[in-house]
Amino acid sequence: MDNTDKNFQVIFHRTKKKLYNFVLKMTYDKMLTEDIVQNVYLKLIESLQNIESPSSIDFWLFKTARNEVYQYYRTKKIHIDRFNQADIDEIDIASNESIEDAVEKADIRYHLEEQLMFMPVEQKEVFLLKEYGGFSYKEISELLNIEIELIKSRLNKVRKKLINRLNKIIN
Repeated sequence: MDNTDKNFQVIFHRTKKKLYNFVLKMTYDKMLTEDIVQNVYLKLIESLQNIESPSSIDFWLFKTARNEVYQYYRTKKIHIDRFNQADIDEIDIASNESIEDAVEKADIRYHLEEQLMFMPVEQKEVFLLKEYGGFSYKEISELLNIEIELIKSRLNKVRKKLINRLNKIIN
C-alpha cells in the first residue's frame, strides 16, 4: 500500500460520517447521498496529490459535496423533497449515559432534523456547514462565496427559528 492509499484511508475514516450526514441533510435521500459521497471520494482520489495543504482537505470535500448536490438538482431540474424524511440514525449509547438520556437526545435530534427541512436552503446550508461540518465562519464564507456577516446573520436566524419550533414541540 503506497502513501497515497494510506492518506486516503485516514481521510476517509476521519470524514466519512460528517460528510455523509451533511449530504443526507441536503438531499433527504439515502441512496442519492451514498452516490454523491462515493463520487466525492472518487474525485478526492483523483485530486489528492493536487491538494496543497492537508488542512484544506475537509474544505475541499464539503465544497465538492455541495457542488455535487447542486449539480444533481440542476440536471434533474427538481427541488429537495422536504417530506421524504430519512430514518433517524441508530441510537448510540455511551457507557456513562442512561438509556433515557440517549432516547431523549435522539428524540431532540429527530425533531431538529425534521424542523431543519423547512428552513430556507441558504440558512439550512450555513447551519449544516457550521454545526455538522465544523467549519469556521471564514471557511464557510470561502465555500459559499458570501460575507462573514451574512453567514452570522443566517446562522442566527436559523438557530432562533429552530429554538422556537423545538420549544413548541417539546413543551
